[in-house]
Amino acid sequence: MIPLRAENPRRSPALITVLLIVLNVIIFVYQFSLPAGRDESLVEAFGVVPARAAVLVQPGSISTFSNVELTFLPLLTSMFLHGGWLHLLGNMLFLWVFGGSVEDRMGHSLYLVFYLISGIGAGVIHTIANWGSTLPSIGASGAISGVLGAYIVFFPRSRILTLVPLLFFFFTVRLPATLMLGYWFIIQFLSGVSTLGQENQGGVAWWAHIGGFLLGVILALTLRGGMRWRRPANSW
Repeated sequence: MIPLRAENPRRSPALITVLLIVLNVIIFVYQFSLPAGRDESLVEAFGVVPARAAVLVQPGSISTFSNVELTFLPLLTSMFLHGGWLHLLGNMLFLWVFGGSVEDRMGHSLYLVFYLISGIGAGVIHTIANWGSTLPSIGASGAISGVLGAYIVFFPRSRILTLVPLLFFFFTVRLPATLMLGYWFIIQFLSGVSTLGQENQGGVAWWAHIGGFLLGVILALTLRGGMRWRRPANSW
């Protein structure tokens, strides 16, 4: 299922969401303009590599500034790198559909902080779940998963215009946010459980999605009490 539009009104423009999308696109263009080999070095240096944390906490390890920097800085930088056009476009589509409403609800500054915390938290969960893995992980999906978690808290009854494939045909349907995002989370969770115990498992960072989503839910529930509730349009 591919989300196309969140059908709830906004009072303010999605400035931070647009800025994040533009920044991700610019960095992606730069990343893939690099000569062969240098793009891989960029991913290795600024992607989240769980093995670095495992080495850092080993008894007798030397925690130099360089080692600490290589371990923790990628928790931030990794969320602005992507592995290909489909990876980038998929993430930016979800950010565009759901980010604007969450930003409108939180306000621009708080939303940016929330986004970054969700991405960093997702990286930490990914590191723990893949402890010792030497494969770098990149992408904004952990932070965007946090946005999805906040959306389901703030707008549970809003409808999402969704593109649904059926064999060789596509049709659109308006699904309640709880149904669509709940289904999305179940897929992430089942996929994540299936990878437990597998070393150097490549592909999708399922636990970054799971961790980011749950962190987004927790943060949104914490913040919701101080925010005025606005009933979304086209609600159930």
